Amino acid sequence: MHRSSIHAAAALALACAAAPGALFAQDRYPSKPIRIIVTVAAGAPTDVLLRTVAQELLPRLGQPLVIDNRPGGNVMIGAEVCAKAPADGYSFCAFSSDTMSVNPHVFSKIPYDPDKDFKPVALMYYLIQGLIATASLPANSVKELQALASARTMPLNFGTLGTGTNPDVFRQWLNERWKSDIAGIPYKGANLVMNALVAGEIHLSRISLGTVGAQARAGKVKVLAVGSSKRSRVFPDVPTYAEVGLDGFTEQVWWGLLAPAGVPEAAVKRMNSEFARLFREPKFLEYLDSQFLEPAVDTPEEFAAFLKQDREHAGLMVKKYKVPRQ
Repeated sequence: MHRSSIHAAAALALACAAAPGALFAQDRYPSKPIRIIVTVAAGAPTDVLLRTVAQELLPRLGQPLVIDNRPGGNVMIGAEVCAKAPADGYSFCAFSSDTMSVNPHVFSKIPYDPDKDFKPVALMYYLIQGLIATASLPANSVKELQALASARTMPLNFGTLGTGTNPDVFRQWLNERWKSDIAGIPYKGANLVMNALVAGEIHLSRISLGTVGAQARAGKVKVLAVGSSKRSRVFPDVPTYAEVGLDGFTEQVWWGLLAPAGVPEAAVKRMNSEFARLFREPKFLEYLDSQFLEPAVDTPEEFAAFLKQDREHAGLMVKKYKVPRQ
């Protein structure tokens, strides 16, 4: 080989090693299925949403989004899987506020670093949640529930997703506010909490209205209040938190899309662009409304800033409500 050709080949190899993202951007992306690791069980609102997103984005991406459910471990199992996944643009993760904001303050050891192991892609949405009761609970309003809980004549329990998760902090906030002693019962997913409510295994929970909508309409559970700024069109007779004096709890459950650290920037921009476009389409907005979800897609940079702020706020909440460190 001619000496100039050797130098040219060496220069090309050096450029490739130094700028993998540049070559990635030139390739056809995606060229194979994209895995999205979800930290909750199949059937949960985020799982249902992402399967719908996969159907909607298939024509645009030309490749399927494959949902990989990894529930359990206080939503840390899926986070660990994502942290160790190849950073090649074909593995993404759907994380909640529990994974990124709460767990770092609650657990002494977590199998991932929320700052170093992930690349923010897009904040997706907020869950509209409600205070839900099993149908047999002898309380049909928040006022009646408060009286029952404060009297402590009947042991009450509350379905959570584990110690320190949003439902559990809400339970502790109620206990502090009402001077009650409602016990927490952990489950691996919101759909399992819903099943327990329907079966009467637990008395209460704070979960997404999308999880319990059908059961509430069928009278299998009771929605005592909704955590939104206005009453739900689906449950117009149910008061908001503000109407029943529960507006002091300001924590919202959000879900966002992230990727393993080191993912090519081209993949981040493409996925952010596709999610942002879909979440602004009128038809899809109607779907989100029907699922009790509030869209919140932003840029990767805005999401990164939001994550930092939300984690700081979660730390204050954990300290305030004395969530035990594990």
